[in-house]
Amino acid sequence: TAPSPSVSDQRLATAEEAISAAKLGWEVEKKPLSFMDGPKVVPVEDRYAVVPGDGWQGETRPVLGIVSKGYTPLQNRDAFRFFDPIVGQDAAVYHTAGVLGQGERIWILAKLPESIRVVGDDITDKYLLLSNNHDGHGAVQIKFTPIRVVCNNTLTLALSDGADIRVPHTHDLQERLRQADDLLGTIKKGYDELAEMFRAMTTVQMNADSLERYLTSVFPAPRDAKDEPAQRKVTHDRSCAGYFFESGAGSDMKGVRGTLWAAYNGVTEYIDHRAMRTSPNGRLKSIWFGNGHLVKSRALTTAKSFLEMPSAN
Repeated sequence: TAPSPSVSDQRLATAEEAISAAKLGWEVEKKPLSFMDGPKVVPVEDRYAVVPGDGWQGETRPVLGIVSKGYTPLQNRDAFRFFDPIVGQDAAVYHTAGVLGQGERIWILAKLPESIRVVGDDITDKYLLLSNNHDGHGAVQIKFTPIRVVCNNTLTLALSDGADIRVPHTHDLQERLRQADDLLGTIKKGYDELAEMFRAMTTVQMNADSLERYLTSVFPAPRDAKDEPAQRKVTHDRSCAGYFFESGAGSDMKGVRGTLWAAYNGVTEYIDHRAMRTSPNGRLKSIWFGNGHLVKSRALTTAKSFLEMPSAN
């Protein structure tokens, strides 16, 4: 879904200010685990619970993750400090910050100053999604998150060939500035490639056969042919994405109708706005990091393969 402008309107200069404005300035702590064996308390060797600490406003403190002795928590106020030099160069602004789950994942959306004009009046804004886990299963991640204005469809994909960017944290100003320059180059190159791919999609016309092949690849048949509920779900997914190819937001725009770009956005609109009946928190988690993200990534990969096959249309 499209982010709200609650943080960017304040033109915050640092990630720490954005985290504070979103009321996410609480810390995390590592506490030793134990269990009750009758009346006896027994420690669990080399296992610790990550729990909220100072600044936490909740009535209870949830366990955010189970980690080993060597795990060092990365505080919310420190996680995205590496990005501050980029904001300082007016190459991005902190837009929105939030939390997923009970606090195990913290995120910030940063908006880049330019947009992608895909075709005609079809515009896609450029965002980066910065996230940090407190569950012990991930480092700081940076992902492209372009948002199509006409329908608020989103795509999240890793910044470099499917691998997460792991950002070293340093207090040395010159080193942070060097890292920022390197990161800006990666961001620009990546978004230039995405813009080229999006525009190329508008040049591929789809017919009934190519649309069926596209949706079959994006929503593959379940491995167990006898799993009737799974078969029905796949059929439903393909049908809904096909509907949005024809009748989704922006599908009738000049240069869009009937193209691979429309087919791709048929999938993303379905996943973002119709596929899941869950809480906003759960839906956002899915479309950024979970099953929804995987489907949309497969939709982009499939579109790319169509671009490489002249017979696609």
